[in-house]
Amino acid sequence: MATLQAATTSTGAVVTDAQAVRQLCEAHCFGTLNWEVDEEGELIIWGYGAFEVYEAREDGLPDYEGGLVTHEFLRTLAGYLEPNEELDIQTAGFTKCRFPVLAKRYIIRNGEVLHADLSSLESIEE
Repeated sequence: MATLQAATTSTGAVVTDAQAVRQLCEAHCFGTLNWEVDEEGELIIWGYGAFEVYEAREDGLPDYEGGLVTHEFLRTLAGYLEPNEELDIQTAGFTKCRFPVLAKRYIIRNGEVLHADLSSLESIEE
């Protein structure tokens, strides 16, 4: 069985309510990814792993039984971005000695969340 190796990075985006975004991020698990909202209210996400979001259980571990909530998380986060700010999250991954097998991109712009794969760019539908 091949092991997926992935990396994720994002642009920074200034948020309207840094404390609310910190609470939103703390209520979710990002696997091995890191996130930070700095003193100026800029949110960034980075690390080794795919960008997948789960709700956090009371013990702080991911709620895998509840399933992925990536799209719901991003739609909520979209409401906190300053006007004219854009958050661009990109993940690329591969298995040993193989071509890329994972390429995802999420863009939050003007209150809208876009999801891209290798062949398309489309709005996330509810």
